[in-house]
Amino acid sequence: MNTHQLRRPTVEDAALIHDLISACDLAVLGRIDTPIEDVADELVEPEFDLDADGWIAEDAGGRAVGWAWACRKGDSDNIDVEVLVRPGTEGLSAGLWALVLGRAKEIATELGHAAATVDIGVYRDDEAKRAEAAAYGFEPGTSFHRMRIDFAGPLTAPDPLPGVTLHTGEDEAVRRQAHLIHQEGFAGHFGFVKNDYDAWHARRQAQSGNDWAQVIVARVDGEPAAMIQSTNAFVPDEDCGYVGTLSTLPAHRGRGLGRHLLLESFARDAARGRKGTILHVDSNNTTPALGLYTSAGMRPIMVIDVWRRRI
Repeated sequence: MNTHQLRRPTVEDAALIHDLISACDLAVLGRIDTPIEDVADELVEPEFDLDADGWIAEDAGGRAVGWAWACRKGDSDNIDVEVLVRPGTEGLSAGLWALVLGRAKEIATELGHAAATVDIGVYRDDEAKRAEAAAYGFEPGTSFHRMRIDFAGPLTAPDPLPGVTLHTGEDEAVRRQAHLIHQEGFAGHFGFVKNDYDAWHARRQAQSGNDWAQVIVARVDGEPAAMIQSTNAFVPDEDCGYVGTLSTLPAHRGRGLGRHLLLESFARDAARGRKGTILHVDSNNTTPALGLYTSAGMRPIMVIDVWRRRI
């Protein structure tokens, strides 16, 4: 690593890091999959400490050749990490892996945990990185399928369900209900970490694609029952809407609420002039979500595997 200069990132480094990520995307996928807005969002993530959790490696010309980070998830022992090295760069990867795994252990210790559960996302097509993760003791944990539906024009919103009313997140009371539905509905899912409303709200507020008007809560006879949170995360590169979260309270499952909210979201995205809607679904979801999405007309376009190691 002696030919590379390591330093901490700043919020002004989004373009520098994006150039590196784009080179990695092109090498694996043949196209750029990560918009610069996503990189900028990572750098202002409330739980990411710029002075402790990340490293940029630069070559002699100041070009980013490595980007690595570890980020806590609430107060849990679950730590997300990333290690990216520009294609063709030698002698850098091992040092970056050591840094992020060491930082993951430090974060867990700081939070009072005896060990860390460390996750890294890897494109299914990235054979080299899958092999690298395995070499560092990671094993496949779950797989997220990126799903997409394309629109040929305006869509008709689904017919109202009896006793069901829809409410949007411009109202803070609706946002609070959405948070509670998400927390209860996702309990037990892979990688879920319970957090309070302030932390949930702050994380979403910091995301450039956030739009509270795209948060919808379905109430059944006046009681909160299900929620969907869509964002503009895929607008810059795909001109598509994005469903970040779809959750139904256990007591209200099996009534078609999730499908109703999904179709409503499609119609609203089409009305905004979007080309389609994208989402990610855990193939090991505790509810049969993959079947719901395919039955609604979505198709899988990519697989991202989450590899996990206990340290």
